[in-house]
Amino acid sequence: MKILVLSDSHKAKDNILKAVEIEKPDMVFHIGDHEKDCLVIETKYPEIGLRTVRGNCDGWALGLDIDEFELQDKRFFMTHGHLYGVKTGMDSIIHAAHSRNADVLLYGHTHIQYYEVIDGLTILNPGSVGDAKKSYAVLELEKGKMHCELKNLE
Repeated sequence: MKILVLSDSHKAKDNILKAVEIEKPDMVFHIGDHEKDCLVIETKYPEIGLRTVRGNCDGWALGLDIDEFELQDKRFFMTHGHLYGVKTGMDSIIHAAHSRNADVLLYGHTHIQYYEVIDGLTILNPGSVGDAKKSYAVLELEKGKMHCELKNLE
């Protein structure tokens, strides 16, 4: 299963579509800040699964602040990060992921790509698909194994 992980699109819908066209994912996760930008995926690629959470720029959107789910025996904890103060430190969000027995922590907000595995917890921030770096991440899950790659458009 190939998952395109996006965050902080800030109305850069063309960048979202480019990433989808390049990666041809089975699913897309959008980790907030203009999560409604993903409606272009639902319209153009209705067969692609989509999960989103709200970010600090999503105003009165009705979506979730936190999404917890399992895929292929991996427990995911997905949140934008602003509620955990990720711009000033990671302790709070890592503690929240551990308290939920997560295997994978997905967050955004900082616009800085980050990937590390700490004490069995995979921590991933795809950066911002909407800023000048046009960054995103790809997760591949296959038979309980996970591979992550940080990427940029162009």
